[in-house]
This record gives sequence, structure tokens and C-alpha cells, in this order.
Amino acid sequence: MLQSIRDSSQSIVAKVIVGLIIVTFALFGVESLVSLTAESNAPATVNGEEITQQELYQATELQRRQLLSQMGEDADPALLDDGLISAMVLDSLIEQKSLLLAAEDKNMIISDRMIDQMIINTPDFQVEGQFNRNQFEAALRNAGFTPLMYRDLLRKERLVEQQRNAYQLSAFAVPSELDRIVALDRQTRDISYFILPLASAEKNIKVSEEDVRAKYEAEKSTLTTLEQVAIEYILLDKNDLRENVEVSDAELKAQYDQFLASYQAEEQRAVAHILVEVTAEQDDEAALKKIQALQARIQAGEAFEALAKSESDDLGSAAAGGDLGLNGKGVFSAPFEESMFALAVNEVSEPVRTEFGYHLIKVTGISEKELPDFAEMKYKLTDDILDQKVEAIYVERLELMADITFSAGDLIEPAEVMGLAIQESGPFDRAGGEMDITRNAKVVAAAFSDDLIKERINSTPIELDKERTVVVRVKTHFEPRVQAFDEVAAMLKQELIEQLAGDELEAKAQQAVSELITGKAMTEVAAGAEVVQLSAVSRASDDLPESVRSLAFSLAKPEAGRIVASTTELDDGSVAVVLLNKVNLPEVALTDDEKKSMAIFLGTRFGQQEYQSLLTQLKNAAEIEKK
Repeated sequence: MLQSIRDSSQSIVAKVIVGLIIVTFALFGVESLVSLTAESNAPATVNGEEITQQELYQATELQRRQLLSQMGEDADPALLDDGLISAMVLDSLIEQKSLLLAAEDKNMIISDRMIDQMIINTPDFQVEGQFNRNQFEAALRNAGFTPLMYRDLLRKERLVEQQRNAYQLSAFAVPSELDRIVALDRQTRDISYFILPLASAEKNIKVSEEDVRAKYEAEKSTLTTLEQVAIEYILLDKNDLRENVEVSDAELKAQYDQFLASYQAEEQRAVAHILVEVTAEQDDEAALKKIQALQARIQAGEAFEALAKSESDDLGSAAAGGDLGLNGKGVFSAPFEESMFALAVNEVSEPVRTEFGYHLIKVTGISEKELPDFAEMKYKLTDDILDQKVEAIYVERLELMADITFSAGDLIEPAEVMGLAIQESGPFDRAGGEMDITRNAKVVAAAFSDDLIKERINSTPIELDKERTVVVRVKTHFEPRVQAFDEVAAMLKQELIEQLAGDELEAKAQQAVSELITGKAMTEVAAGAEVVQLSAVSRASDDLPESVRSLAFSLAKPEAGRIVASTTELDDGSVAVVLLNKVNLPEVALTDDEKKSMAIFLGTRFGQQEYQSLLTQLKNAAEIEKK
């Protein structure tokens, strides 16, 4: 039945709410999440329509949640660049606003009935294959949404999706395009090539100290170090506290007794309901009269289940006679839950008002779970007690850490009082260091703050994650400086050698191409280098350097009596001389299945290109102002 409502709610948030921003980094319908007020600090406008600061904040927060979810349970929020996320989200909100305005200009609409069907057919809102309004309500409530907000989200997403599909699903490839593209894709080439290794050329390059010093003087202004700091810190770790905490048998027994007391109260009730919605067409008074009339018919002997099927506005449960399954506390809204737990089996409630309208509620059964025994619960109870004790100690020591580090002139006294070791880092710049702690964005920001660099005070406690908190202090500050000649001489010398060797290789390679064009053989111009001859090289061949393959397919087809050759640099700086011997044109003979598959693929590609062109056109035509 309704299993793990909270888990399901989190799943729904991930799939349905945050999922709306995955594809384009945009959140569809953000304006429906908040009650908007006039704002003078809107971060952007599109054709005079504001994208509000609240919209940007909400969309950025949801994008952060999505990224953290993708990063895993142990993800550190400090690693995310909020400024970068906000900028990307703002761009996508501008794109989304442009599309919505275009949809409005085209008088595009999404009907209420379509939205209803989308919600009813969403598996995450169903119990045993049937839409469950209370599952839906609980999920949205936990996510901070109302049904109206969610409906607006779906409506705006569909408006954008309609435009996207109009382009992406209507594009197609004509047979001539299909044949041409397949022929190009399946074309192969026969080539010969040899490589002039950079390492071999470097051995013959001689660079004097005067050359290196001249390069140093010419590039001196660029040879500066980055600003760096080295820190010292004390670390409070829950795992260290846990080692010194014990749990007694008496505590375990007390925890088990407490568990039993709460567990026995967690009965579940099988309920059914009839809903009469309050809508624009049916106001509160009309809805109340209708539910009272239904109540009278039940009291007169009509079956509750039959009336639910014919009269309930809850489409998800109506077909099942209003059945909502077994439910515990915390699932429904307070008025519904209070009435449900006050009823006896087969008793029908008075009309109950919720945000959806008026309900008649019937309890059809009561179920109590079997109680686990002490042995089954011992390990979990032990962990729970340990967690509680460690958390209490951790909070207490956090307060102590904050107090004593605030007034202390260094970390010596706080470390002694708290029994913590003072640890140190090596120098690191604003991009962070190699240690876990110096990669933390909050630590880096604190370490480079004026308070820690100029005033040399301790930082406030910085939460690294749920288990660890740190206080840092700048031990050494390294100002940017021009590096001494001796510090960079070896690097500059190697750069000179590589530059001169590269120039020499390029000259040799160009000479080789010239000789090939005059008719000399590949083996002759290679001057001892290994000549590699390959036949039927395809665009996917992986038995040759990628740059060689790319060059081979960029060269023009050799005509009769014409030599086609060129050079390309490899990843390691070596240079390859490539000779195109022949272009092999395949006979395109696709099966029907291959033609169908390729046509779908090309149609999708063309549709995506056309849709991107639409986005570019809309943004270029719109009056967009970023503030």
C-alpha cells in the first residue's frame, strides 16, 4: 500500500520537480512556486517580463539539489560554485521565458483535462496502480508545493515541450540526404604516414644560459607566483567522539521500552473517502450542500462504495469505491487525519474540510503491526543511543569551540582545552590545495579573507560535513612575487628546447611534403623514420593517432597524377607527415531496418539543430536585459 511516503516523496521531488531542469538547466514554471511581489531588483527581463530574484533563487536551489544528488550522499555542498550555478540558471530562465512568451503569442494552451491525466498517470502518485490523492498531496507537501503550484509547473513545461516537439519530431531526412551521409560515413581511405618524434629532435637542440636568461627577462612579468597561504587548524570529528561513548544495558532497555510505547500507537487504518472539490465552478457553499446530500443518502441506506464510484471527484480512488488503502499518521492533512483516527470501523464521518474540498471518510479496518523483540532491535537501539549521545557531545563541544576560539589569540589554548591536535597544511592558492580540508571551498574562502590574513584571527567554526567541523588560522601568507631565475630556469630551458625542436620538426615535415609532391617516394623522404601504410581506414579506426586520422579525412580526394599530403602535430608535440593514397567510396546498400534507423537518427539530429536555431532566433529577437 502506501509504503515509505517520505521516501516516495523524495523520489518524486527528484524525478518530477528537479527533473524539470535537468535537460536545459531551466526550471519550468518557477514563477508558480512563490507568491510574487513587485521587485525592483529583478536580475533580468525578457521583453519587459521580469525574471524575479525569487524565481532565480528557487531555481538555483533546485539545481543545487540536483547536482548534490548526482554527486552522491557524501557530496560537499561547499564544492559547488553558487555564482556559476546562478549564472547558468539565469541564462536558462531567460531561454525558458522566451519560449513561454512565444507560446503565448501563438495562443498555445494546455487544457486542465490534460494536466489531470498527466497527474493521474504519474506512477509516483499511484498506489497499486491507481492514482492516490493522499500520496500526491503528501509528496507535494513534503516538497513545499501545493497542487495548484504543481499544476502550473506541468502546464508551463508542456507549453515549452510542445514547441520543442514541433521541431524535433517533425524534422526528417530525404532519401538523397540519407544516401549521401551514409556514403560519407562509410567512406574509407588508404594512407601512408611517418612520425618525426619531438624527443629525438630535442636531443640535438643546444640552449645556452644566455638564451634562457633572455627568455626570463622577456617573460618576467608573467613568471609570478599566485598568492598562497598555509594554515593550521583544529578538527572536531564525531567519529573520534564515538570511540569514547558507551551504552549500558539499562539505557538499551529504556530505549526499547520507549520504542514499544511509540510503536504500539502506530496503528494503520484502512480508509475510503468521497471528495467534493471546491473549485471556481463549484464554490464552498455548493460543495458543502452536495457533500451533505451524499451524507444523507448514506444515512438512508445507500452504499458508501457505490456513491464514491459515481460521485467522488477524486478520480484516482473513485473507481475503487473511494479506497485509499492502509495509512498511518503523517500521511494526510490534519483535519482528515484527526477524523480518520476518531472513527470506529465502518463508521462514516461528518463532512471534513481540507484544501481540496469536502470529504466523507469511512474507516473499513484497523491494523496493528507485530512488535519486534529486543534481540532484533538491540543493534539498532545501540546505534541510536550512540548517535544521540555523540550528537549531544558534539553540539556541546561545538559551542565550546566557538567560544574559546573566538577570544583566543591562537589555536594553542583551544587545542589544549578541547584535547585536539593542531594540524597544518602546506601552501595553497585560491583554487585550493591537495588536502581534503584545503579543497573545501568554505575553508579556502576563510583562509583568504582579510580577517585571517591581515588581522590574523581564528576563523569561526566551519562545517566540513555533517560529521566534522574545523577552525582554521593562517600560519603563513605568501604574497604574489616574481620567481627568481633559478626557480624557473629549468622550465624555461625546456620550453626553449621544445619550441626550437618543434620549429625544426615543422620545417622538416614541410620539406618532406614538398618532396612528396615532386614525386619522391615516401620511404625516401622519411629519412629512416618508419613508414606506416594503412588501407581502408574508417572514421572509427583506432589503430592510428587521432590527429592523423582526422587529417586523412580532411584532405581532398587525390585526382589523377596529383599528390595530396600534409602535416599534423601529435599530442606529444611530434609531427606526422600524412600521404593520402586513395579514397574508397562504398556502395550504399542499406537494409530497410538500417534505413529506418538512420532516418530516425538523422531526423532527430536535424530537429535538434532546428530547435536550437529557434532558441537562438527567439533570444536574438527578444529585448533581454540582465542587471
